[in-house]
Amino acid sequence: MVEDLLAKRRELAIKLLESSTFERGNAPRASRLAGVRSPFPVPLFGELKSEIVRLIHRIEACGCKVKDLDLGLIDFPSTRDGEDICLCWKAGEPSVAYWHPADEGFASRRPLDG
Repeated sequence: MVEDLLAKRRELAIKLLESSTFERGNAPRASRLAGVRSPFPVPLFGELKSEIVRLIHRIEACGCKVKDLDLGLIDFPSTRDGEDICLCWKAGEPSVAYWHPADEGFASRRPLDG
């Protein structure tokens, strides 16, 4: 599902770059491009955006948290020594090998074996 999500995100980015709206300098604000709970009407390529949102919901229904679409960051809530943590995976990594405290993020991730 993550591979599909990242492929759809790339496809949307390419279509936006190629669109005539972008070429005229009237690019939609970033908040309208991929916000799951955007208050704005469906922008250009609404069906593609809807597919992205559906994939995010499917991934999160498995108990994961999609943290960053551009980097392909996924967190998996867990516990370690009684502390709430998140196991942390980045697209392209062969396995889940890092963690960070639940109230921190990617910048503070540590190896699982350390």
